[in-house]
This record gives sequence, C-alpha cells and structure tokens, in this order.
Amino acid sequence: MTLRITPRCSPLFALLALAGLILVSPSIHAQLLPKPDLRNSVVKIHTTAKLPSVFQPWRKQAPREGSGTGMIIAGNKILTNAHVVAYATQVYVQPYQSADRIEAKVVAYAPGVDLALIELPEKEQGFFEDRPALAFAEELPAIRGDVSVYGYPLGGEDLSVTKGIVSRIEVASYKHGFIGLRVQVDAALNPGNSGGPALIDDKVVGLVFSGMRQADNIGYLIPVKEIKDFLNDAEDGSYDGRPEVTLGAMQTLENDALREMLKLDDDVTGMLVSRVFENTDSPLKPWDVVTHIGEHDIDNIGNCKIRDDLRGAFTYFVHQVVDEEGGVPLTVYREGKSIKVNAKARLDAPTLLPSLAKHNDHPRYYIVGPLVFTQATTELVGSLPPQYITVFNFLGNPLVTRATEEPSFDGEELIVVAAPMFDHRIAKSYDRSHLSVLGKINGIKIKNLRHLATVINELEDEFVTIEFDQRIGEKLVFKRSELIGSTEEIVTDNGIRYTTSKDLRDLAVDEE
Repeated sequence: MTLRITPRCSPLFALLALAGLILVSPSIHAQLLPKPDLRNSVVKIHTTAKLPSVFQPWRKQAPREGSGTGMIIAGNKILTNAHVVAYATQVYVQPYQSADRIEAKVVAYAPGVDLALIELPEKEQGFFEDRPALAFAEELPAIRGDVSVYGYPLGGEDLSVTKGIVSRIEVASYKHGFIGLRVQVDAALNPGNSGGPALIDDKVVGLVFSGMRQADNIGYLIPVKEIKDFLNDAEDGSYDGRPEVTLGAMQTLENDALREMLKLDDDVTGMLVSRVFENTDSPLKPWDVVTHIGEHDIDNIGNCKIRDDLRGAFTYFVHQVVDEEGGVPLTVYREGKSIKVNAKARLDAPTLLPSLAKHNDHPRYYIVGPLVFTQATTELVGSLPPQYITVFNFLGNPLVTRATEEPSFDGEELIVVAAPMFDHRIAKSYDRSHLSVLGKINGIKIKNLRHLATVINELEDEFVTIEFDQRIGEKLVFKRSELIGSTEEIVTDNGIRYTTSKDLRDLAVDEE
C-alpha cells in the first residue's frame, strides 16, 4: 500500500514565505500574486457629434449619438480611434462595470492613422488609481498568434472579449495619404469595437480600427509601431503628422521589353517614373528608375523589405529617411548611370480638393443674392451620385476632371455652387446651377473663395456677369444693386444666421 502525503500550507509557512525566508519558485510566486483585471483598463466612449452639411454649408447636421471603445495608457490618457470622436461636441468616458459617464476632451487627433487621445479633467485624476495603463508589446505580433480583442460592440452594454488569430501584416493606405503598417485578424469585430485593444499575453499589439462588413471575421488593427509614432508626435501637445512626397506617376519594372529598352541589368530593380506631375518640384524625370529610398532596395513592384517576413510599399519609409530640411534621399538610375537626388517632403501637401475631416472642419461658404458658393472638398465630391460623375466628365466640370490635381498656383480653390439657387424674382428662368464650378465674374478669373468675396465687394459695374468653368452652361446676369440688396432678405426667409462662414465675416455683403 502506498501512502500519499499531500503537503498543506500552514499559517507559519505562509508568513515565512511572504517574509522571503522560504524560497518559492518564480512560477509558484506568480501564481500567488493576484492577476490584474485588464477589463478595468478598457472604457466605453460616448459621443455627440454634429457633422458638416456639404450641400447646405451654412448649417450642421442634426446631432448624432455614437459610442466606441478606449484603452488607458501611460500618462493618464485614453487612446481611441479618431473616427470615434470625429466632430464630437461632447465626449464621455464610462468605466468598466459602472454607470458613470465622465466628461472628457480630445487633446490629439490624427484621422490619417485613425488615432486620438482623450484627457479627463484634473479633478477626475483619481479615476486612474484603480485602472492602470495597459502595456504595449515591443514587436509586431507573429503571424497566426492568438489575439484577444476587448471592446464595447453594439448589441449589448457590457464589455465583450473575442478571440482570433493574426492573419496578415501589411503596408496599407489608411486615410488622407497616410501609409503605415496594418494587422489583419480574424476576431469578430463589430461597430463599437473601434478603439479597443487587441492583446497577446496581456500586452497590447494593436488597436481596433475597422472591420469588413462584406466579409466574415476580417478586421484590422493599428499596430503598436504606428501607435508609438503617434504618441511621440503628440507629446508636445499637437500632432503634426507624417511628411508626404510627390514623385509622379510610377509603374513596375517587370516587363522584359521595357527593361531591354532601358538597358537594365538583371540586378537593377526599382520603379519607373512614367510621368512627372506639373506644378511640383520633383527632381525626377520621365524614364527615371527609382532604385533606393535611403538605403532600402526597391524591388520591381515597388516594395522594400521591412523585416524577414514582411515587405511593403517603399513610400512607407519616407518618414524614416526624411532629413531635417525635408529632403528624402533617393537613388535613381538615369541614362545608364546611378545618381543621388533629394525629393522634397511636405507635412501637409496642398490639394485642390482638401478634406474637411482631416481637421474636423466645416465647409467655408459665401452667400450673395440667391447663390451659395463654397470651396469644393473631397467630402462634397465623394457625396456625388455615380450618374453625376459621368455627366460632369462630359461637361468638363473640374470637380471631376481636376479631382486628383494639386493647385496650379498658391491659393487656388475650386469654388462651386453648393445648393440650388434660392427662389427669388432676380433668379427668374435661370437654371439652378447646382454644383457648377465658378469661372469668372465680369471677366475676372476667380482664384478662391476670399477672392470671390473681394471682387463682389469692389465691383462698381451696373451688372454682374457670372460664368462657370465647363463646356455647357448658362451665364448668369444680375443687376449689382439687386444681387446685393436681395441677400439679407433671402437669408432671413431661409432662416440662415450668417451670409458667410466665420473666416469671411469681414467680407460679408453689405446692403447699399
């Protein structure tokens, strides 16, 4: 008969162990310590947002309630997605297992990489005493690594934890020209999960920012590498963003005839410059082959090595190799020789169709008589029905024909009629001119919205003639005194408070 003796932990043993007088193995010691509840460090975020109205720029859309997820990080801050707090007029933080909603404010906002920082008032700093910051992983996760995603998806009030695996890591375009690493997971993600942490071994490997509604269990994380870059940038209280560089239109170098014509040896790889855009200061020329960015080799489809099992678009390295003067070093194969050139990077490259969402802006506008003019934006063009695109392309409307261009001169804006003309006798029989791009007023080419207001104010002619920049369309003629004099009546009848956006109030139309 075998006698089995099960050791029991006496009170004396426990006291001696706590005092360090009895050696305990690290694994047993770890089991004795209470494991922190990570759920306490994940919060629900409630928002009220007022989105812009691109076709009625004098007003905002009705308030919308929304929610998402956030995670507590070092420095008593809360990290979430930019899209969770976009255009938010109110932001509240609700802790795990609590009905409290604590007012908060956004202190850093980066819609390109879809990250934002939230801060609680000084009087609420006690909130963090029992809610520690989550720790970040040091490296990118391994493919097929198990991941746990925490969040507050729609369909319930309590915190949800879903599990999955890391499916893929790639370089991808986010928004507003931002290029960065992206992690794909197969965990179930739904609206409300946005801003929630994904963890492996209790370390954050990424932040949820999107899922694919048309596919099952495909979601994406912003990896720690991109998060840390954002936090470092925002450390001084403002987020500057990553520099961008415009190199021109490029194509791959896989075609044998193309390589033979260029007399390229097998060891020469890179991307061919097929066209250099006008109005840029690119150092490149057509038929150049860009072979390196910094010290990174570019292959024949435009990728560089990021780590042993990961390659991505060479433009990902712009922010890593740019110098203090904004120069991006490139190696170019030109006419049989390898040369070094410097491309110029910019933090906020000008565009003919700026994005309102990039800075949480609302549309700029100017009302004169029955006409509402606004600056064309990506949101306005993105709201056009598909059939408009075909018609506008036929008409030569710059909203379509110049949509991808940079400004042809400093300060150029596309000025468009935002809404159908208001009903008024001076607009009798005219077409609505909705979405027509302004060309000239009394023969003066209009440069931008401020220039438009200045020209209207300074005109002394009896008549105002308005021409639009497209192949087919009416010319509008008004008596100047009637155009100016009807403005106040029209905005009053339509319940509009101001005839211009805030930046143009000094140029608002005055009745004579």
